[in-house]
Amino acid sequence: QVQLVESGGGLVQPGESLRLSCAASGFAFSRYAMGWFRQAPGKEREFVAGISRSGSDTYYADSVRGRFTLSRDNAKDTVYLQMNSLKPEDTAVYYCAADRTSALTMGDQRFVNSWGQGTQVTVSS
Repeated sequence: QVQLVESGGGLVQPGESLRLSCAASGFAFSRYAMGWFRQAPGKEREFVAGISRSGSDTYYADSVRGRFTLSRDNAKDTVYLQMNSLKPEDTAVYYCAADRTSALTMGDQRFVNSWGQGTQVTVSS
């Protein structure tokens, strides 16, 4: 059974940091590109960051580049999103995604094979 389980969300103040984790199971993790998307209330789900199968290449939305860092540990079947200098506009439900085609690294959600259940990130003073 394919599963993606996110953790690490919470409530923080502007300028603070959070690290999201996504633990995968039930599929060959190292054969899939991984990524994070987010959805704020009343908005469409949008691309945040993506990482290649090996972890050698990472891709970021303009809104998070320089503040967020995506990494993966293929030995632990886990992907991490380090979020620094958080802003109120980063408030959203964050979803982990797996894609064998790697299209998600370019922000394309159409070929995502699996989604996590989402974790809430709230940035507020």
